[in-house]
Amino acid sequence: MNEIEKYNESVFEKIRHTDEFGNEYWEARELQKVLEYKEWRNFRKVLEKAMVACNSSKYNTSDHFVELNKMIEIAKGAQRVQQDYKLSRYACYLIVQNGDSKKEVIALGQTYFAVQTRKQELSEIEYSSLSEDEKRLYQRSLTKKGNYLLNQTAKNAGVKNFDKFHNAGYKGLYNGESANDIAKRKGLRYREDILDNMGSDELIANLFRISQTQQKLKNDNVNGEDKANKTHYNMGRDIRKFIQGQGGTMPEDLLTPDKSLKQIEKEKKINMFIK
Repeated sequence: MNEIEKYNESVFEKIRHTDEFGNEYWEARELQKVLEYKEWRNFRKVLEKAMVACNSSKYNTSDHFVELNKMIEIAKGAQRVQQDYKLSRYACYLIVQNGDSKKEVIALGQTYFAVQTRKQELSEIEYSSLSEDEKRLYQRSLTKKGNYLLNQTAKNAGVKNFDKFHNAGYKGLYNGESANDIAKRKGLRYREDILDNMGSDELIANLFRISQTQQKLKNDNVNGEDKANKTHYNMGRDIRKFIQGQGGTMPEDLLTPDKSLKQIEKEKKINMFIK
């Protein structure tokens, strides 16, 4: 049994707490054990990096990392203060992004907290009440922003051939299919954007590929075009394995919508003009 089979999202759900106001949180000491950090001093370094990332994102660090010191018993009934933190879901997301990427449980945590953080964001705009086309438009806007950040990070890593770089990610996620292969399978015209012709679920899978690759390139200080391409391929492949392990539908098996997002946006503009 390999590590990815030993773990599933329940390891993070089991240590999730809820306060008296119904707000969920995790405790840093418990998360440390799940993420397989034996010593607090090593995990503390990851916490500090996550706090810096939180501050850089213009969020109030104290809202997501609340100091939660406890009294614990030591020898002969004596007690001492043990440092701990009450963590928001976003804080956990930042922690796993800055953790040891060689650990399989860290990789699982990155996917789990990315998915759950995204769900939390979407609930704020009542995502479930949106139509499928509205969900597609929303997810497409996120992939555009994500690809912009990914391209900047890839450029800093030494990428020059961006078509090859992006194809590496698609090949990992789509079992060897390049962007052209995907376009042909979908029956698209020459140079038609494949992301504009995906349903919301397929866009979400690609958004995770994009965002996780961007973080991986940055956190691992990847340097060199070949290494960046390999990183993108591996991330696509790992997300594919995760979807498969959860019994999800493979991206290439998801239905292609009848209308592209460009068509939908054009129709919306026409309808607004008519009104």
